[in-house]
Amino acid sequence: MAQFVSSTADLAPGDAKSAALDLSAYRIDRIRSADDPLFETAYAALWAEFGPKDEMELRETLVGRFRLAPRMLYELVLVRRDGEFFAVRDHTAIVAGGGAIVHLSHNLVAPNARRTGLAGWLRAWPIQTARECLAANGAPVDAPVMLVAEMESISADDPARDIRLRAYEQAGFRKADPAVAGYHQPDFRSFEVIDATGGARPLAFQLLVRSVGREGEQMISGHELRRLVGALYDIYAPQCRAADLAHPLLALDRFPPDDAVIALLPPTQC
Repeated sequence: MAQFVSSTADLAPGDAKSAALDLSAYRIDRIRSADDPLFETAYAALWAEFGPKDEMELRETLVGRFRLAPRMLYELVLVRRDGEFFAVRDHTAIVAGGGAIVHLSHNLVAPNARRTGLAGWLRAWPIQTARECLAANGAPVDAPVMLVAEMESISADDPARDIRLRAYEQAGFRKADPAVAGYHQPDFRSFEVIDATGGARPLAFQLLVRSVGREGEQMISGHELRRLVGALYDIYAPQCRAADLAHPLLALDRFPPDDAVIALLPPTQC
């Protein structure tokens, strides 16, 4: 099984605490197949947290996503210590427009593992997946890498969400100004539920991005934003029906044109 090379060079500028974490105390497993005996453990933890919110893909969807390698690389990362669950995340790397985009899908850290620096590594390890995807598709491994996460807006009614947004902000992530770049995630519900409730209902999210090595940038072009969103929808396409993806809220032409310049704002800015 492939292992991460935990290089502090991949940590975000704001994740200095993570560099001091002794990773030798943890068991870190990269899951690349539904046949992996750890897949069910990792998936069950994510489903329990995100499934009830309609924010988690169905098991069969992820089984199919594994099979899309090497065009896109999907994996789950399970972190344990002395057999105890500490964290799980999943992400997908895809080559698009001369670089790699990594969709940071879900991240779940146990309460006793928070504020230890582990979360910083969970945001950094996917960069290695991106380089692997670049190499597998014949692209230079030093091509640009962009990490992207879909997040809900800050809310006084959800302190845990606010803590997550502040953590990403400190780690160098910025959000594409939602006032001009309103993004929606496709409907993950089963086709039967979608049809029974009158059709697809895309969910509104903010797009948080970290351009690796370019964390100080304050703007993103319309071209780069469309490339990013197009890559996300490419990842989602196999699990969605064409009619559901044709929802007006998912149209790329809703975004600013290629020559537009969109502000990258702090994730906690209202």
